[in-house]
Amino acid sequence: MSPEFTEDGFLGGRLVIAQPRAGFRAGHDAVLLAAAVAAKPGEHALELGSGTGVASLCLAARVANLRVEGIEIHAELVKLANENAARNQMAERISFTRGDVEQIELGGRLFDHVFLNPPFHPDTGQISPHPARDLAKRDSSRTVASWTKVALAAAKPEGIVTAIVRADREHEIVDIVEGRGVTIIPLYPRNREAPKRIIVYIEKASDRSIRVTHGLVLHLANGKPTAGAEAVLRYGAPLPILDPGS
Repeated sequence: MSPEFTEDGFLGGRLVIAQPRAGFRAGHDAVLLAAAVAAKPGEHALELGSGTGVASLCLAARVANLRVEGIEIHAELVKLANENAARNQMAERISFTRGDVEQIELGGRLFDHVFLNPPFHPDTGQISPHPARDLAKRDSSRTVASWTKVALAAAKPEGIVTAIVRADREHEIVDIVEGRGVTIIPLYPRNREAPKRIIVYIEKASDRSIRVTHGLVLHLANGKPTAGAEAVLRYGAPLPILDPGS
């Protein structure tokens, strides 16, 4: 492999995924997003802004016979993502194509699940020297809101949209999806610390009020992962959407 890329293990080494050595690199956010998508075998899912394919591949590794498509604006990442699908023997049911999320044409096709990790750093933030990383993370035009609108439009009437965003940007999604069922899953760095990320789970066919779950604590006080985080990040367990008894 070229020295410009690394091969990284995900889900405890179950997946081997090539990523650029410099620039945007997927990490825990992509794995947590995949764990929150409540897909079933035989369904069809779409990822917006798929990068090197980490979230799509983690999802497909958990859900057998799931078809996944990814949309990514950078041609070099699209190529790498398709190579990663082949590397992990999933090319028959996962494919990635180049496209601008806010201008995609799906030809009337709708999906059971649409999932996304949109750019969510303010446009006033420090500019990355790597254009792909900068574009992947910088929100220059209310991207959280606009990508959520695209996701809702691409989901079937009974479909589900799942997003991971910074906790302080929750309102930008909630303001759009008023009238639909929304579940917020906080992701806490440590116990008693405020969440830095949240999962937003949107059921298009539901009209119940917004609910917030107990969420997931990622690290113990000593910095080691909690048992719950380890189950998701290392062993590919699904992230429970609802608390027991909900």
